Amino acid sequence: MREYAKSGATRALWVGGLVASTAIALLASGAIGAGKHRITVDEAAIVASADKGDNWLTYGRTYDEQRFSPLTQVNADTVSELGLAWYADLDTARGQESTPLAIDGILYTSTAWSMVKAFDATTGKMLWSYDPKVPRETLVKACCDAVNRGVAAWGNKLFVGTLDGRLVALDRGTGHVVWETRTTPEGSDYTITGAPRVVKGKVIIGNGGAEFSARGFVAAYDVDTGKQAWKFYTVPGDPSKPFEQPELERAAKTWSGKFWTLGGGGTVWDGITYDPVTGLLYFGTGNGEPWNDEQRDPANGDNLYTASIVAVNPETGKYVWHFQETPEDRWDFDSDAQITIADVTIEGQKRRVLMHAPKNGVFYMLDAKTGAFIQGKPYTTVTWTTGLDPKTGKPQIVPEARYDKTGKLFIGMPGAAGAHSWHPMSYSPKTGLLYIPVTQAAFPYLAADKDWQPEPLGFNTGMDGVKTAMPAIPAVRAGAIKATTGALVAWDPVKQKAAWTVQHDAAWNGGTLATAGNLVFQGTAKGTFEAYRADTGKKLWSAPTQTGVIAAPMTFTAGGTQYVAVMAGWGGVWGLAPGILSLKGGAARNVSRLLVYKVGGKGKLPNVPWAKLPLDPPANFASPEQLAQGVQQYVRFCAACHGDAAVGSGVNPDLRHSMANADPKVWQAIVHDGGLAANGMIGWSKVMTPAQIESIRGYVVSRANEDKALGEK
Repeated sequence: MREYAKSGATRALWVGGLVASTAIALLASGAIGAGKHRITVDEAAIVASADKGDNWLTYGRTYDEQRFSPLTQVNADTVSELGLAWYADLDTARGQESTPLAIDGILYTSTAWSMVKAFDATTGKMLWSYDPKVPRETLVKACCDAVNRGVAAWGNKLFVGTLDGRLVALDRGTGHVVWETRTTPEGSDYTITGAPRVVKGKVIIGNGGAEFSARGFVAAYDVDTGKQAWKFYTVPGDPSKPFEQPELERAAKTWSGKFWTLGGGGTVWDGITYDPVTGLLYFGTGNGEPWNDEQRDPANGDNLYTASIVAVNPETGKYVWHFQETPEDRWDFDSDAQITIADVTIEGQKRRVLMHAPKNGVFYMLDAKTGAFIQGKPYTTVTWTTGLDPKTGKPQIVPEARYDKTGKLFIGMPGAAGAHSWHPMSYSPKTGLLYIPVTQAAFPYLAADKDWQPEPLGFNTGMDGVKTAMPAIPAVRAGAIKATTGALVAWDPVKQKAAWTVQHDAAWNGGTLATAGNLVFQGTAKGTFEAYRADTGKKLWSAPTQTGVIAAPMTFTAGGTQYVAVMAGWGGVWGLAPGILSLKGGAARNVSRLLVYKVGGKGKLPNVPWAKLPLDPPANFASPEQLAQGVQQYVRFCAACHGDAAVGSGVNPDLRHSMANADPKVWQAIVHDGGLAANGMIGWSKVMTPAQIESIRGYVVSRANEDKALGEK
């Protein structure tokens, strides 16, 4: 841990002077109005904000993560007059997933590469900016873009997790670093993309990395010092050694083989919720590593506590209960999606419940105090299970879905991107409906050969990505594109059915916001920001955003005016990996901005030209042997960022269009030597030879010629 302060009497004088000078500077700038009380964020303030709505103090607005605002100035009657109040261009052209906080007329948001910015909420003037200077080579360890989902506030501090595994405390008034703690082992495969939560004076943060041999855990850190308070591992380590927690001994009985040598997975990269009513902290866990269950656990046990909801005591980290949603997960069905708590009436009885719509496509309702299964039903098309046991909630797995056992191709719905991933859903106590952003996309699951072994820096899923890559066959492509869509589903959690559904042409649309004005807001992959009636789903308003929107909106008041804000910027895993399928959105490019709207807003977005390099590859040169090697290397090391079948999808360069294709020396300088490492494109000399790297060029050139022959320009 590093502390950015001096010691002793000198430190006291230095801090006092800094505070005084900062206050004067902020008063002069108008960031804090003269005589205006600056909110000190704590549990009481967050709980009290539930009925007010003027501020947005925590990631889901309230501890229960309902993302429901009681504000009504913008409502079903006035939303047609909503216009752009202001916008701020961001200096990070990656996916934007953050939900800003609004505190006393100031917006605080994180951006890609874990940067943090503060804006005057009414004018858009930037007040300060913080850059943690994440090494760009960290990108190779991030499965799903250099994204960040938000900051947390407590006292007068802000907290952000960085992509390279640090937790940083900032002074909310200046953006200056107060303390910094490394939460993951130096040089490890962990990354942080999620927003921290602060509970009982402790900052709670997990991490990602389950495709890169990481062992999942979540930990708590003291808000004042950054010192670790507790740590909870989600999967067991080497069972021949002492277990860090007693419940891991039980978990180890659900694993077999030498699973711990592969990390295990179960990472807590999102989905953290605190409930003041039950006093419990809940978090979701990710998939096992690798996806192929035969590789990590030949006996096919449940693999606790992967793909589960776990409840702990927030002050001690002690285990209370768990519920596993996807035992023996082999489909990348993380349970890291947002966890929502509410009071609902079931069969005439009011109950405190936990509601969850994870990647596996099944909606779950659990007792928030005990974790007991109440009910569950698919909220979209699922092909991996025939249903849940009505008493235990355990899924009945379709035999064909165990592709690692059958050795055959399984077309799964939902796919690995999930029916509902991190994109926040919202819940309206007024309508009793949950508004879920749903991705409707299949995925081809096929196990790799028995001799598959993980490799350093490889995307280690244990899958055969060569045989399942999108072929250059127009009919197959057209069918896959047509079948890949999205939806906004208004789900009745008591009746276990959709009250209404809005279909989207494209997948990977943004999170949602529900308000007491009878509205639901959502951004789309096609580059629009939209509002619907919360009770019927009728579209009431739409505005262009020039880029795909994947983040969730939020709302607040400043100077008596209600504003609605959303981060815009195409990206995340869907903007990287699916190739041609993610181009369907129509706005598959990145124009990163913070957009803020109000009734009567007159602002306009500037036109941003988009120049696309022509598809003009050199002639094919690779031998059949080179092509066979090239596709293997591409799938293992390149596809996760540059797209399925070498089709780039709007964030990273499309290699088919790259001018480096024509020059083997330039190609080697970039791919082997790391000539573009400052942009996140590391050199691969430690894991690939020049000949292997040249074979990738041969494969990319071949793919470019295939698509040029199909008429692509």
